[in-house]
Amino acid sequence: MSQALESMRGQKLLLVASTGGHLSQLHRLAERIEPSPDSLWVTFEKPQSLSLLDGQRRLFIPYISPRDYLGVAKGIRTFRSLLAEERFDAVVSTGAAIALASHLPARRQTRTIYIESVSRFDGPSMTGRILQRVPRIERFAQHPGYDPSRWKQEFSVLDTYARDESWVSTEAPRRIFVTLGTIHPYRFDRLVERLSSVAPSDTEFVWQLGSTPRDDLPGEVHTEMSAAAFSDAALSSDLVVTHAGVGTIMGLLDMKRPILVVPRRKIHNEHVDDHQLQITREVARRGLAVSAEVDEIDSETLVRAAATKVL
Repeated sequence: MSQALESMRGQKLLLVASTGGHLSQLHRLAERIEPSPDSLWVTFEKPQSLSLLDGQRRLFIPYISPRDYLGVAKGIRTFRSLLAEERFDAVVSTGAAIALASHLPARRQTRTIYIESVSRFDGPSMTGRILQRVPRIERFAQHPGYDPSRWKQEFSVLDTYARDESWVSTEAPRRIFVTLGTIHPYRFDRLVERLSSVAPSDTEFVWQLGSTPRDDLPGEVHTEMSAAAFSDAALSSDLVVTHAGVGTIMGLLDMKRPILVVPRRKIHNEHVDDHQLQITREVARRGLAVSAEVDEIDSETLVRAAATKVL
């Protein structure tokens, strides 16, 4: 284990993260750290956080979206009150904007640690770029290449996965689970329409659409799903097609599912920026999943993706 993670073992931590990939990463790291049982999680109330943090101390605050500076300002007031009422050995976050709300007031009174998302290969996120200018904050990247005067690099959550070379599948997937995540307010209609057009007509679909509601799709259609329902849909599928959300990818890799990873693109107003291209490239480079741009997907892509999964 890295020195940074080891230094937090058994401590009372304030663990802060947005739902989705940020929370998945922090939860994974917390499993390695094993903080004190009286540590407190602060995030947003979503099916993911309700199930993932069941039985742990948790506080749900109003959602802070990317670039939501008014939400950050309101969050700062919440964290100031929390830190005045309770003492923690360290405040730890994997982002996103909620990290600004927690770390700006915390840095003057306790150890403050920011871990950049594993999806950020080419440099820090907007939150990271802001916090790297703020003194008294320890900053960690999960990939090399960051400015060493501002960032340390000791670990990556992707290091625990490896491709299963014994897995073989040459048939077209009959049951496909499509998950678009829950990031608001960005739609991903291009992926929905592409899959509808290239998949065989007898394909059994299960859709988790998030902010892309549709009433014209075959199969089961859900806006959001509980963790249990999500797992059932993934485990019963021949292939999972997912947007390149790191939390979703990690969860599916944990379940050893064949995955097709498709990045959202800023030019189509599908995300705030193009950072999903980075995690898409990395999972493909490591051989953990097949990746493709929306316009590249065809029936052969689905077959190749179904033939790839991890140990």
